[in-house]
Amino acid sequence: MPYDPTSLSNLDEVKTSHIHLNLAVDFTQKILTGSAELDIVAIADNVSKIVLDTSFIAIHSVKADDKALKYNLEKRHEKYGSALVIELEQALSKDKMVKLVIEYATTSECTACQWLEPSQTVGGKHPYLFTQCQAIHARSLVPCQDSPSIKLTYSANINAPLRAVMSAVPIGEEKQSNGTTTYKFQQKTRMPSYLIALAVGNLEGRDIGPRSTVWTEPEVIEAAAWEFVDTETFIRTGEELLTPYDWGRYDLLVLPASFPYGGMENPCLTFVTPSLLAGDRSLVDVVAHEISHSWMGNLVTTENWEHFWLNEGFTVFVERKILGRMQGKVHSEFSAIIGYKALVESVELYGKDHPFTALRPCLRGEDPDDAFSSVPYEKGFNLLYYLEKHLGGAEVFEPYLRAHVQEFAGRSINTDDWKNFLYSFMEKNFGQEKVDLLNKVDWDAWLTGTGMPPVDNKFDDTLAKECNCLCKKWDQSRNVPKPTEFSPKDIEGFSSTQTVVFLERVSEIEPLPHSHLALMDELYNLTQVRNSEIKFRWQMICLKADYEKIYPEVVAFATTMGRMKFCRPLLRSLYLAKNGSELARKTFLEHKSFYHPIAAAMIAKDLGLTK
Repeated sequence: MPYDPTSLSNLDEVKTSHIHLNLAVDFTQKILTGSAELDIVAIADNVSKIVLDTSFIAIHSVKADDKALKYNLEKRHEKYGSALVIELEQALSKDKMVKLVIEYATTSECTACQWLEPSQTVGGKHPYLFTQCQAIHARSLVPCQDSPSIKLTYSANINAPLRAVMSAVPIGEEKQSNGTTTYKFQQKTRMPSYLIALAVGNLEGRDIGPRSTVWTEPEVIEAAAWEFVDTETFIRTGEELLTPYDWGRYDLLVLPASFPYGGMENPCLTFVTPSLLAGDRSLVDVVAHEISHSWMGNLVTTENWEHFWLNEGFTVFVERKILGRMQGKVHSEFSAIIGYKALVESVELYGKDHPFTALRPCLRGEDPDDAFSSVPYEKGFNLLYYLEKHLGGAEVFEPYLRAHVQEFAGRSINTDDWKNFLYSFMEKNFGQEKVDLLNKVDWDAWLTGTGMPPVDNKFDDTLAKECNCLCKKWDQSRNVPKPTEFSPKDIEGFSSTQTVVFLERVSEIEPLPHSHLALMDELYNLTQVRNSEIKFRWQMICLKADYEKIYPEVVAFATTMGRMKFCRPLLRSLYLAKNGSELARKTFLEHKSFYHPIAAAMIAKDLGLTK
C-alpha cells in the first residue's frame, strides 16, 4: 500500500491513471485557467470519496458524467495545502474507474509557477512562464494525487500567446482567431505528478541530435546549441550501460536566470539553468545527470520523498559511470571528490546529528524542500560506490544496475524494495558469497544513521594533487607580505574542474590576508571569470575572509542567477560576513520578485526573515 506523509490524498483507496489538461495561459492576470480531467481507479472496495491534493487553487466545479459532484476544500495545512474532498454519487468497487472533470484556476500564490516580466528575460520584449513542481508543488498547478507513488500518463491542450513546451511529446498546434495558439502534447510513459512541466515564452528550437532539440530565447540559441552538442553521446552511453531510452524525445530548455535548480529532469524536456552556458562545455555534466534521471527517478521512482536517495543517489552514480566511459575513470573519480566536499558542507550546515543528514529521513510533518541538500545525492552515491567495490567491482555491479531498471521500470519503490532485490539478484547470479558480503554491510549506519557515511571511500585523486599543491603554496605564503612565486601559469594547465577543486581547498584553510586575495584575483582573473562554478567558489572564499571589496560582485551574481546552489549560500554567507547582514537582507527584499517562489521561501528562512 502506498505511503506518503506529504500527501493528503486517499492513496490507499484510489489511484490516478491519466490526467488531461485544458488550460489557457493568462499573462495579464498571471494565472492558468481551464480544466483537468482525471481518470481515477479504485484500488479498494466501497470507495465513496476521492481526496486530491491542492494548494492555492480556485476550484470552480467538479463533475463526473456531466453531473455536478459535491466537494469541499478543507482548511489549509501549513505545508501540504488543502485537501479537495469529492463525494461520489455512487461508491466505486475495486478496479472501477471514474472520470472527474475539475474546472479551476491557479492563483497568484501558486508555488509551481513563476511569471516573468519581459525585463526578466534575455530578450526583454516578451513575458515568460515556467513551472517547477518537484517536490510537492504540482498540487498548486493542478488538483492531483501529488505523490511520487502515483504514476500516470498525461495529455494537454495549452492555449497561449507565445510558444508552449511541456514534459511531453508535442503532437500538434492550432492557431486561434484571437491570435493565440493551442499547443497539444501527449506523454505516453507513466510518470509522477512532480514531472508535469510547462514553459511559455518567446522560444526558438534548434536540433542538436537525432532525438534532441534545444529550446531557449533566440538571443542565446546559438550558445545553447553549441554548449549541448554532446547530448546524443550522453544518451547512447546511458543506453549501453542500462536499457534503451524509453521516452522518445530528449529535448532541453535553457530557462531564464531565475530557474532555481541546475537542472530538472522533466521527461522529454529537461529544464536547465543558463549558468551552464560557460562557453567551453565545461559544465555539461549536469546534462549527464539529467539524462541519467531518464532511468533513475523517471522510470524507477521513489515511493515518497523519504526515499529520495533512490532517485538522486542512483542518478549521480549513473552520471559518473557515463562520465567515466566518455572521459576516463580519473575524471569520474574527480567528480566524486567534488561531490564529497558538497556532502561535507551539507552535513556541516545541518549539523552531524540532524535528521535530514540521514539517507532515509523521516519527513512526517516536514516540507521536503527543507530537506533538499547534497545528502541524498552524495551520501546515496557513496553507498552505491561502496557496494560496487565491496561486491567485486563493475563486472558484478553494472549487470545489477541494468537489472534494477528492468525490474522496477514503471514502478515507485522504497528502500526495502531496493535492498530486497539487491539481495535476490546477487544470490541468483553470484551465489551465497555475495549474500555473505551484503550481510557485513552496516545497513543501519548507512540508511538511518546521521552525519557522514560510515565508510570513507577512497577516490583516485590524480587530478586533485596539483590543486592541493597549489593551495598548500598559498597557505604557506600567508605571512609573506608580497609573495612573488605565483603567476597566471599556475592554473593555465588546469581544467575548469581543477580550478574549482583548487578554490575548494583554499576555502578549507584559514582565510588568506586580503592582500593575498587581491593578488590571487589579479593573477587568475577570478572575479571576471564566466564559469559560474568558479565564480561562486571565489566569492565564497572572499566572504569567509570578510573581503568587502567582493560584496558588490556577490550582490550582482546573487541577484542575476536564481539557481539556489549559488544564491542561497552567497546570501547566507554575506549575511554572516562583516558589515554584510543588512546588505544581504536588503538585497533579497529588493530583488525578491526575481526569485522563483521555492527559492524565495528558502532564502527568507536562511536570512531569518521567516521561520
